[in-house]
Amino acid sequence: MKRKINLLPILAIVAIFLALNAYVLSGFGSLNQSSYLAPFFWVIIIGLTVALFFAITQMRAQGMSKFFQIVTHAFLIVLTSEIVFAIFLLIGDIVRLVLSISSNFQSEGYQVLGRNIYWVDFAFVMFCLTVVLFVFGITRGKYAYRVIKHTLYFDDLPASFDGFTITQISDVHAGSFTRPNQVQKGIDMINAQKSDLFVFTGDLVNNAASEIEPYIGHFSQIKAPFGQFSVLGNHDYGDYIKWPSEADKVKNLQQLKNYHAELGFRLLLDEHVELNKNGEKIILVGIENWGLGFGERGDLEKALTGTSLNDFKVLLSHDPSHWDAQVKNNPSKIQLALAGHTHGMQFGLEAFGIKWSPVKYRYKHWAGVKSENGRYLNVNRGFGFIGFSGRIGIWPEITVIELKRKYS
Repeated sequence: MKRKINLLPILAIVAIFLALNAYVLSGFGSLNQSSYLAPFFWVIIIGLTVALFFAITQMRAQGMSKFFQIVTHAFLIVLTSEIVFAIFLLIGDIVRLVLSISSNFQSEGYQVLGRNIYWVDFAFVMFCLTVVLFVFGITRGKYAYRVIKHTLYFDDLPASFDGFTITQISDVHAGSFTRPNQVQKGIDMINAQKSDLFVFTGDLVNNAASEIEPYIGHFSQIKAPFGQFSVLGNHDYGDYIKWPSEADKVKNLQQLKNYHAELGFRLLLDEHVELNKNGEKIILVGIENWGLGFGERGDLEKALTGTSLNDFKVLLSHDPSHWDAQVKNNPSKIQLALAGHTHGMQFGLEAFGIKWSPVKYRYKHWAGVKSENGRYLNVNRGFGFIGFSGRIGIWPEITVIELKRKYS
């Protein structure tokens, strides 16, 4: 029995899309009255929409392709730029409507004032700026690595670990990389930090273990005196593609675990290790992915077995929602948790005291350091990218955390 398709939402989306483009065209028409403008405009919009339809159809049948990536990104750039243009154009139209009503109170008859051409010019500049930002994000921004440093103070940090440094990266998503030389630039920046410990907090690949193969030589260069440790993220389990059989899926996960070893990463699977220095220790805990809506596989209590309530602990847990759910109020004190997962949605603004990304409406803690109940969480913005092949405003991150003992 065929499933009935509800046409109403589809028709509503089509109507909104057509209305948006008609409104944008009216704005372009205020700048250029050429008779060729409208046909040229609609040929581009309809052509791009048809190409998107075929790209999606092809993707469903054959998987991701270069054609799909090019078309979807072109459509995204055009649509987003149109929305920005329409917002500024609408602001100008509302202002002129208010002014028209005001002026008509003082005169006989009603007349709507014409558009302010300078404001339309400004809206067009914002349109062009949006296009430029997206092009930059796709060509340069996704490899524009940033080193972000935090110094965190603890009353109970063992004295021998005062000044201990941790470099963290997360969300490599190796299957998205296309420029190995740019990836190497990031690896060089990681090693340049000369941290005591290196940790990776999940999502080595998008779906298949084979994605990391071309980059084993790159990531295996990462070395730290106290070792390199890792955990799994939601994408690492292969849940987002169809496998020939469950056995193939299991085999893929085992191969990925083997690749962690080839990289020189000690993969922590609901377990902990002791890091010792001058007869004192801190505990490094790592769990399998635990995230609301993304699989609650990790077993924190199992990972903590054999530790004491007040040991100084650093937790590697891919999804920051785990911190709120099980970590920040756990009877066994976990002084610092390191996560990733959000990517900062690869889009947002962090400048002039503003910190915003649409991902904030999904995750309470989506980037940087948070402190509650005397415990810290750091959410790394991600080393790689997925979905949108770029980054705008939220750049790929290499985190360096220095642990300091707070003396009274």
